[in-house]
Amino acid sequence: MAQRDIHLLLTGDELMSGDTVDSNSAMIAQALSAMGQTVAHKVTLGDDRPRLVAALKQASQDARVLIMNGGLGPTQDDLTAELVAAAAGVALVLNAEAERHVREWCAARSIEPNEANLKQAWLPEGAEIIHNPRGSAVGFAIEVAGTLVLTTPGVPGELKAMLPEVCGRALAVTGGEATQRVRFQTFGIGESTAQARIDERSHDWPEDVVLGFRAGMPQLEIKLTAPANSPELGRCREILAGVLGDHILGEDDITLAAALQQVLRDQGKKMVSAESCTGGLIAAMMTAEPGSSAVFEAGFVTYANHIKHSVLGVDEATLETEGAVSEPVVRQMLAGALARSGADIGVAVSGVAGPDGGTPDKPLGTVWLAWGTETEMHTHKTVLPTDRAMFQKLVAAAGLDLIRRQLLGLPKLPHYFSRRAI
Repeated sequence: MAQRDIHLLLTGDELMSGDTVDSNSAMIAQALSAMGQTVAHKVTLGDDRPRLVAALKQASQDARVLIMNGGLGPTQDDLTAELVAAAAGVALVLNAEAERHVREWCAARSIEPNEANLKQAWLPEGAEIIHNPRGSAVGFAIEVAGTLVLTTPGVPGELKAMLPEVCGRALAVTGGEATQRVRFQTFGIGESTAQARIDERSHDWPEDVVLGFRAGMPQLEIKLTAPANSPELGRCREILAGVLGDHILGEDDITLAAALQQVLRDQGKKMVSAESCTGGLIAAMMTAEPGSSAVFEAGFVTYANHIKHSVLGVDEATLETEGAVSEPVVRQMLAGALARSGADIGVAVSGVAGPDGGTPDKPLGTVWLAWGTETEMHTHKTVLPTDRAMFQKLVAAAGLDLIRRQLLGLPKLPHYFSRRAI
């Protein structure tokens, strides 16, 4: 491996047992990528001294930069400072700057620092501090046999706050080329369909603009990366906007709910949800975004039929003859929610989430949606044969997207319904 490589070493028994899911390596890699850097090698180990020593030794032979994540806390199994000091051939010393940070962190919380807190201030002699604006454990940087070791805490929020400095230190050593990036957030279009549409324009796609995908749920991120001095990124942005069309929610980290909130704010309108099979997930997605009180009026979770009747005014005879998962019921759910909330627009959903309850007429995954206003209401039935949690996420996301589409005057039946899958 090249001596300009960047390696990652993640530590912690909780990562090996599965009690903690590793999101930190992805966060580090994305931050580095935005600065034109890539991760060449990644190792995850438990709190095992011999294995960690061996990994540090190997990294000092193969990597120019090693970012070590985890093991900086106050407990006995936090071994990073001790092991890095041993690898560098220096002593652990009480670092005055780190001690001041720990004491100030404790004082801000009216805590008297104890021995465990102050353990975090014992660092390899000669190490430089990497400031932690959120937690008690600072990171540090030190050379080990020609490799720059950058240590970071395992708490994701603390790591995120420290990444600008960490990546800047790595960039100063590796000398990577600066890049520019555009990230589109989309909904309702899969990777294969997006790629096929882009392929139709591949004849005029510039070589220095790299196309990337990051699948998520419920969104798909499509990104463009180019050298900082490339004049082609703007043209590729226009190509993507053309081929992705009304599936684009916005750029950067915007969510489906945030995109809908922006449209509602722009138009001075408020929405309401009436939910059965999603159990309040539509309301939860909306209210998870800041500013939701200005655009979200109410959410009704009417799971039982008698609650659909007593709360939203759904006709009992209709529930008896048509069943809860039916077009007339979701129409009446939405009408009742609009009337009771005074909202301008809304969505109602009722379906068979499973794993039980399906029938030949209404198999597992069947869902009816109603969306719109009192004077312009639409309905659609689809079948989403997936597990319960995924079904709920897909239905909730589709409900938000259908309102967004109606407000923006986009086609009523989106691509994902025309293909019978979201």
